[in-house]
Amino acid sequence: MRYAYYTLAFVVVLLISVMGTRGLLSTRPPIQVFPDMDHQAKYKPQASSKFFADGRADRPIPAGTVPFGRNARQADPAFLGADEFHYAGKAADGSFARGFPVAVTQDLLAQGQGRYQIYCAPCHGTLGDGNGITKAYGMLVTPTYHDDRLRGLAEGEIFNTITHGKNTMMPYADKLSPDERWAVVAYVRALQRAHHATLDDVPAELRGGLK
Repeated sequence: MRYAYYTLAFVVVLLISVMGTRGLLSTRPPIQVFPDMDHQAKYKPQASSKFFADGRADRPIPAGTVPFGRNARQADPAFLGADEFHYAGKAADGSFARGFPVAVTQDLLAQGQGRYQIYCAPCHGTLGDGNGITKAYGMLVTPTYHDDRLRGLAEGEIFNTITHGKNTMMPYADKLSPDERWAVVAYVRALQRAHHATLDDVPAELRGGLK
């Protein structure tokens, strides 16, 4: 029985020794049984290096290197002479372009409708009238697309707003590809046209039942 008490006392002392000092400040580094590559040789930005002849750790980009991937054109529309209209919504003179650099088809409008419902409708509303669900939670200044000012915007400026955001609207370039952004612009134009449409805008063969 005596050894049981000794063992218990040893365990208690051991636990107090190990756990009792947790959270206390110490000037000594912690003991790392398994360092797991926490400490590796590396160069810090703009540090010097004796390995390279020019003495720099930062290496220049090799000649002929080009950015690759979706984000390359989002960051720089001039990438490899990319079409400024397509990737920035800009005309040759630097102004916002009118029209579309892609064919406006039923498939494009369907794609735009899908992306609009996901990213735009919560604030701008299903009809583009600014009455999205966020209005019920205090966002009271969402503009309507049917305002004359917005109806008069060039398509390239709408594309630019989707790309870079404006005021409290965040940018969507990281969520929508350039073609998807143009699809949303096309759908916004469709919403604007529908809001001010008359029976004369409907093809004769589709007017049945309409008044």
